[in-house]
Amino acid sequence: MKTEISGVTIELRQGDIAQQADCEAVVNAANAKLETGGGVAGAIHRAAGPGLADEARPLGPLKPGEAVITGAHLLPNNYVIHCLGPVYGKDKPAGPLLASCYSRALDLAEQEKVTSIAFPAISTGIFGYPVEEAGMIAFTTILEEIPRLKYVTRIVYVLYSTEDLEMHKHMFAQLL
Repeated sequence: MKTEISGVTIELRQGDIAQQADCEAVVNAANAKLETGGGVAGAIHRAAGPGLADEARPLGPLKPGEAVITGAHLLPNNYVIHCLGPVYGKDKPAGPLLASCYSRALDLAEQEKVTSIAFPAISTGIFGYPVEEAGMIAFTTILEEIPRLKYVTRIVYVLYSTEDLEMHKHMFAQLL
């Protein structure tokens, strides 16, 4: 699914966040210490090699809602933007903290003049955020941020499973 809003293309696709060669930056759903972990962070760190953790670790620890940027190392991208999403039911207020991940990632992309960025569904894995609620927060935040973007012209939202992709397509269509 692709759509254009105010000169920014938004695409929803199924895939592996660590295999988005057509994007300058990928977003890592990081852990606080910016180390290799499970889920998205594990996939990105495995694909990027140990240099990613070596570069990222001194930038931590992150608090929920914060983001930092590093090189991409062995990934097919230029940058990795690491965001610490909230743990659902623990980090509060969860909604604004999750929204902050998306807006801060876009801030960092703009600072580096990145034209294309790929996001995973932050906090929906082991952090327990309900997928539908997290998707609505992500899409609402991205749509709110579009008018201020100068460099980012393509935002790709990457879902791992077909089920999650279909659910997110439906949610996104509701917002449009």
